[in-house]
Amino acid sequence: MTTAVDRRRRLMPRWRDYGRPRELVVRYLLLVFVLFITVGPLLWQVLSSLKGAGEDVFGSGASLIPRHPTLRAYREVFAQVPVWTYIRNSLFVAVISITSQLVFSTMAGYMLSKPGWKGRKLVWVLLMASMMFPFESIMVSLFLSVRDMGLVDNLVGVWLPGFVAAINVLIMRAAFLAVPREIEDAAMLDGAGEWKRFRHLYLPSAYGAILVVTINTFISAWDDFLWPLIVLRSEEHFTLTLGLARLQTSSFGYDQRLVMAGSVISVIPVLVLFVITQRWFYRGVSSGAVKL
Repeated sequence: MTTAVDRRRRLMPRWRDYGRPRELVVRYLLLVFVLFITVGPLLWQVLSSLKGAGEDVFGSGASLIPRHPTLRAYREVFAQVPVWTYIRNSLFVAVISITSQLVFSTMAGYMLSKPGWKGRKLVWVLLMASMMFPFESIMVSLFLSVRDMGLVDNLVGVWLPGFVAAINVLIMRAAFLAVPREIEDAAMLDGAGEWKRFRHLYLPSAYGAILVVTINTFISAWDDFLWPLIVLRSEEHFTLTLGLARLQTSSFGYDQRLVMAGSVISVIPVLVLFVITQRWFYRGVSSGAVKL
C-alpha cells in the first residue's frame, strides 16, 4: 500500500534527474560566471552613475558600491542635453524601421517560401551571401548614395540603409515554411486567393517570428551609433546614442558619472521591451528555427 511518505519521495527531485552533484556544481558555477560577464558591466554602470561628486569612479580608491547614492548625475544629464529630443528622434527611426522591416521581410519571406518559380534558390543564396559582408565595407557607397539623394542630416537618411535586412527575410521564410501545405490547399479549395491566404493563414502562424523581427529591429535602430554619426550634422536631429556621446566631451567636464547615467538611460527602453516580450521572443526564436 502506497503511503504519503512514498508519494512525497516520488515527487521530490532526485540527484540523478539533474546529474551527479559535482556536475551540478560545475554547471551552476559556469552559469554564475556567464551571468557575471553579461550583467556585471551594466550593474557597474548603474552603481557608478549613483555615486556622489566626491566619490571616484575609476582608480584604486574607487569602490563598487556608492557610499552616498544620489540621482544627481541623471538630473544633470536631463538638464544639460535635450534628452527628450534625442529619444523622439530615436523612436522615429525605430518605428519606421520596424514598419519597413515587417512589410518587406514578411512579403519577401512569403515569396521565398513558395516553390515553383525560377530564381528562388538564387535569391536565397544571394541573401545568405549578403550577410557575409560587414556594414563597414559598404558604408562609403551608402553615404554617397544618401548624399546624392539629399538626405544628409535627415532622419530618413538614417533609416534608409536599414529599411529591410536579409536576416529578417530568412527568419520570415523559415516561419512560413513551417506552415503545413495541406492547410493552404484546403484554403485554396475554399476559394481563398493569394492575398487572403497570406493575411489570414500565414501571418497568424508567424506571430512569433514577427515579434523576433520587431525586437531585433528596434534594438538595432535604437543602439546604432556609427551610421547616425556619419549622416547627421545638427543637434536637433541627433539620435539618443549619438546625443549622449556628447557627454564625453570637454564641455561637460569629462564627468564619468554623467557618461554612466547617459548609458543607463539609453539601455532602459531596450531592457523594458525585452522583459515584457521575452516569453514570446524565445518562443518565436524556437519556432522560426525549424526550417532555414
